Amino acid sequence: MSATTQFGSDLTEKQARIARFLRENAGTRTYFKSRLIGEELDMSAKEVGANMRAVREASGLTIEKWGYSSGTTWKVTA
Repeated sequence: MSATTQFGSDLTEKQARIARFLRENAGTRTYFKSRLIGEELDMSAKEVGANMRAVREASGLTIEKWGYSSGTTWKVTA
């Protein structure tokens, strides 16, 4: 099931939740671990990572894979 979001693209429900979470928190934080995003949104770190490409393309956020120690870290800027 896909949801049309404020980002102007069709994203799955999971992708829309990730995009919304990052948009809401990008003003106060820059770095996000997949594991912690997953805990917040009731997803696995693997689910977050697998959906990040679609989120990056549709959200208007700049999202870079930043680090790998103890899980993937993403650098997110508006």
